[in-house]
Amino acid sequence: MKPAIDSYCYHRFFGEVYPQLESDPGRRMTLDDFIARAREHGVKGVSIESFMLDDLSPQRVAALRRALDQAGLERVWAWGHPRGLESGTAPHALDDLTRHVDVAHALGATVMRICAGGRRTRTLRWEEHKALLVPLLNEAADYAATKNVVLAIENHIDLLADELVELLTTLDHPALGVCLDTANNLRMFEDAMVAIEKLAPYARAVHLKDITAYRGSPRDFGFWPSVPLGRGLIDIPKALALLRRANYTGLLALEIDYLHPSYADEEAAIAQSLSYLRGTLDIGTV
Repeated sequence: MKPAIDSYCYHRFFGEVYPQLESDPGRRMTLDDFIARAREHGVKGVSIESFMLDDLSPQRVAALRRALDQAGLERVWAWGHPRGLESGTAPHALDDLTRHVDVAHALGATVMRICAGGRRTRTLRWEEHKALLVPLLNEAADYAATKNVVLAIENHIDLLADELVELLTTLDHPALGVCLDTANNLRMFEDAMVAIEKLAPYARAVHLKDITAYRGSPRDFGFWPSVPLGRGLIDIPKALALLRRANYTGLLALEIDYLHPSYADEEAAIAQSLSYLRGTLDIGTV
């Protein structure tokens, strides 16, 4: 397993600022800036959010691949934030998904994180939700397989662990897996460690995230801010042990979304998290 960073750690610098929770930093980054930061942090790989690349021309994608190759970074391409397939109610989004499979292939990424939905899209009963998603995911996976890309469905505050497992076992497709976010199911009031244990065998990508309880209603996103790894409610050493037991060998992409107000600096939170991760890996707890 290899320490990595998800570009979403820098979401404010790409223009995505959570209303009433965050402030605009007043400056912007490019993906080239992000790659430079990743190199400075000494990680082995990156997960790149597709909304951060405005230009999908073959020339720009080829330039991004060269930059990643020169930096020696493994990569996951990440599609679908924040609504993805809108819990199956947006079949037209399939065209964009498959277009990004081509981008992932051109970038040399063998895994593409996708979102079946998000925290604002789940409105139907599970049976209806599943019935809408299955044909879309099957078609997407069939196409991804032609490009040697695996689609990793994130538990994106839209699917309970058992529901995501049910989707995968129903489809039983070699080009489908999970992008395991270690914290999101706690935000859905599931036991995080139980969810991780259920999803780890299907993991093809990982968002390594720690969160804590803050204030307000636990039904609100702002109640569950991100904190540096090891400072929150997620048992990171146990999560890593469960991934190791499931024979996961891929990237461990640190993800920070809404950072707890006590940690005003993303850069410091990233450095602290990676130091904790490396120390946990080095002492053999996983």
